[in-house]
Amino acid sequence: MEIDTPIPLVHRTQIPHTSATILCCNCGAEIDGTTSAGALCNDCVKVTVDISEGIQREATIHTCRDCERWLQPPHQWITAAPESRELLALCLRKLRALSKVRIIDASFIWTEPHSKRIKVKITLQQEAFEGTILQQTFEVEYIVASQQCPDCAKSFTANTWRAVVQVRQKVPHKRTFLYLEQLILKHSAHKDTINIKETKDGLDFFYSQRNHAEKFVDFLTSVAPVRTKKSQELISMDIHTSTKSYKFTFSVELVPICKDDLVCLPIKLAKQAGNIAPLTLCYRVGTSINLLDPNTLQTSDISTPIYWRSPFNGLADVRELVEFIVMDIEPTGVQKGRFFLAEATVARASDLGNNEITYFTRTHLGGVLNPGDSVMGYHLTGTNFNNPQFEALEESNAHSSTIPDVILVKKHYERKKKKSRNWRLKRMNKDEGEMLPRKQDQTRMDEDYEQFLRDVEEDEELRSTMALYKAQQIKKDKDRMEGVETASAAETEETEGDDVPKINMEELLDEFEGLDVDDDQ
Repeated sequence: MEIDTPIPLVHRTQIPHTSATILCCNCGAEIDGTTSAGALCNDCVKVTVDISEGIQREATIHTCRDCERWLQPPHQWITAAPESRELLALCLRKLRALSKVRIIDASFIWTEPHSKRIKVKITLQQEAFEGTILQQTFEVEYIVASQQCPDCAKSFTANTWRAVVQVRQKVPHKRTFLYLEQLILKHSAHKDTINIKETKDGLDFFYSQRNHAEKFVDFLTSVAPVRTKKSQELISMDIHTSTKSYKFTFSVELVPICKDDLVCLPIKLAKQAGNIAPLTLCYRVGTSINLLDPNTLQTSDISTPIYWRSPFNGLADVRELVEFIVMDIEPTGVQKGRFFLAEATVARASDLGNNEITYFTRTHLGGVLNPGDSVMGYHLTGTNFNNPQFEALEESNAHSSTIPDVILVKKHYERKKKKSRNWRLKRMNKDEGEMLPRKQDQTRMDEDYEQFLRDVEEDEELRSTMALYKAQQIKKDKDRMEGVETASAAETEETEGDDVPKINMEELLDEFEGLDVDDDQ
């Protein structure tokens, strides 16, 4: 019996399982048939599918040339800086069908400022087919059109204001209003005004809304001693709905006492204010009236409610200052803050060479005066004052003997009339009204402004509350006389002494362009 030899078993090699592949219906490339979207490869999906379909590539946005605000439909005007997030959000809201897709990124593309065009690059993401997410980037161009907003339209139309703030001060100069103007500019308290009109004794601020005027009145109350009155006038009324329209007027009166004024307090009020001498100097006006007794360096504050309870006027203002020459001065060693008590012998500058009359007085300027210096002060000897408080002081047995011959106020520096300064202040745009000021009034206003600039240079505490800017060197195209200009500058340096106060460049701010301010050098 024959035994067959065993036949070896051949092991079959296992064929690896592969996914089903198909060809792209567009380009014929092999793709996975189980995961392909619409029988298209990835490249063909990017080419044929547009997820931004229906989104406009051009749009128009409106801006106001006067206030530079942007229109947010239907009627809202918003403030947005160029290439800011607010402006980008406004641009995206202008595009229809953008809410149906997912926004991944949006950014501005630089354009020329004068081109009136804004370009935005937008990146979108959306599911094109089941399991296929497509991302696409495109650009949108916006045309910037000009349209006047209703607020600016009212500002250019007469008698459209709803509220007016009338600021008044019954003094013969404008120095207080010049300082108040700088405070308003520094805190941008005038940004809601539609017009500013200059009157004889003050300024009128016009507003389109009542709450803007009330906000400005609150600002004035926080920076100056004032009293306010409010009145309203009925314009129209709807008899069917009982809806009434009013115009509001706020009267704001500043105290008629300014810095460096000579003040004679009522004797009763002087006793209540720390038993200070009735004859004092006003060295600062803030939210209250700050007074100084130059004989003892005693200070006192008269608050706004106390002053308006029994108001009084100043005895003399800065227009009545007389120039004196310091013949001798000796400090007493008493100091209070920036004031140094000293005993000085002075003579009127007009009396030098004519007579030898001198006056002995005590002053608070012992830290800045030296023999030979010029100083401004009030000459009380032989002066008649029409003031009931001063008459009561002369009749008083306790205070009549304490009235000095001279009260020194501040040191006088020899200056050139037209001095070129390295700094300047900003001024508000004001409407001067129908009639321009007369020549003599304009000269007086220029003198007040020059005196105010000198006070800013001399008083460091005063200029710390204001914003000072660097002066620009304006080049004159006609009559370029470099030699003459250089000589005049050198002459200024020789004429003015080294002790003339100067403002350091570190205290000055860089120049900027504002909407409602003018440059004044």
